[in-house]
Amino acid sequence: MGGAEVKYVNEAFASNWVAPLGPNVNGFESDISIYIGINNQFHTAVLTSGTAALHLALSMINVGKDDVVMVQSFTFCGTTNPVSYQGAELVFIDSELDTWNMCPIALKEALERYKNRSVKAIMPVHLYGMPAKMDILQQIADEYNVPIVEDAAEALGSKFKNKSCGTFGEMAALSFNGNKIITTSGGGALVSKHKHYIDQARFLATQARDEAPHYQHSQIGYNYRMSNIVAGIGRGQMEVLDERVAQRRANNQRYREFFAGVDGVTFQTEPNADYFSNYWLTAILIEPSLNGGITREDVRLALDADNIESRPLWKPMHMQPVYEGTKFFGSGVCEKLFEQGLCLPSGSNLTEEEFDRIFSALSEIFKK
Repeated sequence: MGGAEVKYVNEAFASNWVAPLGPNVNGFESDISIYIGINNQFHTAVLTSGTAALHLALSMINVGKDDVVMVQSFTFCGTTNPVSYQGAELVFIDSELDTWNMCPIALKEALERYKNRSVKAIMPVHLYGMPAKMDILQQIADEYNVPIVEDAAEALGSKFKNKSCGTFGEMAALSFNGNKIITTSGGGALVSKHKHYIDQARFLATQARDEAPHYQHSQIGYNYRMSNIVAGIGRGQMEVLDERVAQRRANNQRYREFFAGVDGVTFQTEPNADYFSNYWLTAILIEPSLNGGITREDVRLALDADNIESRPLWKPMHMQPVYEGTKFFGSGVCEKLFEQGLCLPSGSNLTEEEFDRIFSALSEIFKK
């Protein structure tokens, strides 16, 4: 927490405005829109989660049974579950090595193979805050006339070619879950340059209540709207967002300096100056053949023995039991990333003492 959150929450209590909607909700939506765009180009609806945002996006472009949605396999289930909610077929796309995000070559192969099917959306993910190759992905999407819905849940504060992640596709999801770059404890947002999508999202997210003096409903809605209290936390967090991005990037640089003399360790890295990652998580690959046989799991377990949490990279969705038998296009890059990849402690509030503990444990591992 940055400190200003208390002011906004107290204002909500003082005015007795604790129910959903209210001044903090409006203010938080405005803060996000201003941050990611210029001249009121973008519109925002704050919601209960990033997953809810993706669900609404797919609902509004009429994704349903017999439709196909192409999704980056290397992601969290919050990306894929909304497709299943809609009853659509998931087709998983591999990653490419530059960014670890959706591979344009694999995407084009899949679209070509499915050109006689109703492909309703392409969903790339800005993994761990690293921007995807949105210019190439958008070009392919335009060629096949399929809209892009971005999962920018981990990428608030990241940019590609000086444009904020989440501003390239038809719509995009942000997340304010407890572990994100800023947090409202739980929450998310749908953003779009198209105002009609955001207006419709707000309507659907408040149980699709028609304009009437009584409760009347002409379509199915959802209870997805963020509360005024939670939005107050978000308003305070927006005031420290740039500071949080700087802290995460500083963490990443410290790890790079530590591993500079260690063989077989590489980082998820901005490919060139077009990319600006918030480095929400610092993620590395560990190649046993280059370091004397030390594996990702050796490092994770050794850190865990010192009460230091690290975590494997996302297990690709096409490898998950729940999606057994789904189609996957690619050469298995994301499988290799999962096998060798580790997320290191990356919190914005890591102290010098904590870094000393981490580096001491890592030194012991790689010394052996």
